[in-house]
Amino acid sequence: MGSGKSVVGALVAYRAKAPFFDLDFMIESEAGMSIADLFAARGEPAFRALESRLLPSALQTGAVVALGGGTVIDEANWQLVRERALSVYLELPFQSIWHRIGRTENRPLLAGRLRKEVELLYEHRRARYELADRRVDADRSPDDVAADVLAQWSG
Repeated sequence: MGSGKSVVGALVAYRAKAPFFDLDFMIESEAGMSIADLFAARGEPAFRALESRLLPSALQTGAVVALGGGTVIDEANWQLVRERALSVYLELPFQSIWHRIGRTENRPLLAGRLRKEVELLYEHRRARYELADRRVDADRSPDDVAADVLAQWSG
């Protein structure tokens, strides 16, 4: 959450002339509502079920995919990513993430949570992220991050 996956993913796909899929946008399109509204109307379990159902169609050969921050926490999703993709962790210290998302109203997992609670969620997820095939320092401009991701992908 807040690492720049959507922006960086779109830049990488554009530069690589590859298809780009943002799983959150796919979920919103399928649900016919924003993720915040989906969480409010149906809850996180419905969101996660839709996320898992749409993931296989996003993971196309040669495509760049921006996954939601919690996608790979589900073991079946993680295994599918491992089988079909080169995973890249956009690594960012929590302080930078909090600076980017701390005042954001449209992130349902932040609603009503204190900074410490969000930091615990980050730490829980980070253990999985660190198992990615590659890591890129994301505490820089999206252009610089995208250049590094592209070098990792083509390298």
